[in-house]
Amino acid sequence: MTIAPPLARIAVGVIVERRKGSSPWIDYLWTPVAVLAGAPDTPPWTKLSEETDRVSFYAGAAEIELHRTETEYYGNNLLIDVPALWVVLRANDGEPPYHVFKVTADPAEGEGFTEAGNDIVETVAMPRAIQEQIAAFVAEHHVDRTFIKRVRDRADPEAMSRGGDVE
Repeated sequence: MTIAPPLARIAVGVIVERRKGSSPWIDYLWTPVAVLAGAPDTPPWTKLSEETDRVSFYAGAAEIELHRTETEYYGNNLLIDVPALWVVLRANDGEPPYHVFKVTADPAEGEGFTEAGNDIVETVAMPRAIQEQIAAFVAEHHVDRTFIKRVRDRADPEAMSRGGDVE
């Protein structure tokens, strides 16, 4: 399957939070909590703040890829009260335990990452600067597609018969 390259990319930075787990089976819970418009010149996994049971990190940079065929999804996302970005963290074998795998503004793509169950997928509020960039992309590239209902052929009852006389 060939996927067309994105027409635009938006650089972002991802902030994650590590909280102490309350279960004997897990030490920490990792959660994406924010996306920054633009990628700061900060090394990945820089500690940003620390409280008693939580630590915030700049997890690293990513790019939101924008495709012409997904403009309807982007536009619908922008219409909700708080437009969202889906952040996907994928496990590493070492430290840090996760890396930023994907950030997307496409709700269908974001939900698709939840199906495997191996990634951490969370929505975060979309910053205003990113909303404006996506809105401009949608305005430039969206094409309304009319729904065409297919009409089925009527079934031929003789098509399923054996074609000969049965004794």
